[in-house]
Amino acid sequence: SIFRDNSTRTRFSFASAVNALGLALAELDEVKSQIAHGETVRETANMISFLTEVIGIRDDMYPGEGHSYMLEVAEAVNDGFQNRVLAQRPMILNLQSDLDHPTQCLADLLKLKSYFGDLNQLKGKKIAMSWAYSPSYGKPLSVPQGIINLMSRFGMEVVLAYPEGYDLLPETVNSAQAFAEQSGGSFRITHSMTDAFTDADVVYPKSWAPMTVMQERTRLLKEGNLQALQALEKQCLAENARHQDWECTEEMMKLTRNGNALYEHCLPADISGVSCPKGEVEKSVFERYRIHTYQEAGYKPFVIAAMIFLSKIKNPLSHLKSLNALEQ
Repeated sequence: SIFRDNSTRTRFSFASAVNALGLALAELDEVKSQIAHGETVRETANMISFLTEVIGIRDDMYPGEGHSYMLEVAEAVNDGFQNRVLAQRPMILNLQSDLDHPTQCLADLLKLKSYFGDLNQLKGKKIAMSWAYSPSYGKPLSVPQGIINLMSRFGMEVVLAYPEGYDLLPETVNSAQAFAEQSGGSFRITHSMTDAFTDADVVYPKSWAPMTVMQERTRLLKEGNLQALQALEKQCLAENARHQDWECTEEMMKLTRNGNALYEHCLPADISGVSCPKGEVEKSVFERYRIHTYQEAGYKPFVIAAMIFLSKIKNPLSHLKSLNALEQ
C-alpha cells in the first residue's frame, strides 16, 4: 500500500482485508525508498509489483494530483505486464483520491442499507451532505464528492449544503446531477444548513476546504512559496471562523424527519468540547450516534476485501458457492 496522507480506519481496514484474503501486507514508505532520490513512478510501480496482487493508494490532498497519480501507476504496471516484466497485473485500489473516497462511501451505503432495511428503501429518502465548521481548513473534498455521486444513484433526494465559496469540483457536481436524473432521485445545492437538515432522513455534516483554496495551495506547494502558503492559511482560517454556526447541534437535529435522522461521518469527527472547542458536531449528538459511526467504519474491511476479490475472480458467485461447499 502507498499512503500519501494520514490514515487510521482505511489503513487498518486494508490490512484486515488483505489478511482475510490470505495475502501479506507491505507498505511503501516513500521517504525510505529510492523515490526520495528521484526514482520515477513508472519504475517504482514495476519494482513493487513482481508478486503483487493489489496496490492500495491514498493520495487525496491536492486537486488534480491524486487521481492522476493512480492512473499513472496503473499505466505503469499495465506496461510492465504487457512487456512481460510482471507475471501478473496488480489491481489499483483507490483508498482515497482528490476526486473520491470509494471504500468510505460504500461503507456509508452499507450502513444505510442495514439501517433502512435494503437498498430499495433508499429511494425518496433525503440525505443532507453538509459542510460543517472545523478549526482546520485543509480537509479533502473527496468524501462529499463521493457521497453525492454514490447516493444519487439510488433515487435519493441528495442535498449538498455549504457556505458560499466552498464549492466542490464542478465535474463531480455535474455527474451527481446526471446520476440523480437517471435514478429518479434529485440533487440540489443550498447555502443553508437549516434548509438541508429540514426533513432529512440522513445527515452527513463534514468539513472540507474550498476547491479554489486547495488548487491554490497545490500551486504554492509546487512553487515552494512558503510565505504565500502561510498567508493563505491565515486567510482560510479567518474565513472558516466566519461559519462557526455551521454545526450539527441538537437544535439542527430537531429539524430532521421526526427529529431522528441518522447521523453519518467518515471519522474522525471534530466534536465540540472534546477534540476541539468548537467543531462539526455537538458532543451530545455525536455520542448518541457514536456506535452507528463505528458500525459504519466496520463495513470498510469487507468493502475492500470484496473489491479485491471481485477484481481477481471471473465468476465470484460460483467461486463462493464452491468454497461454501468445501466447508460443509
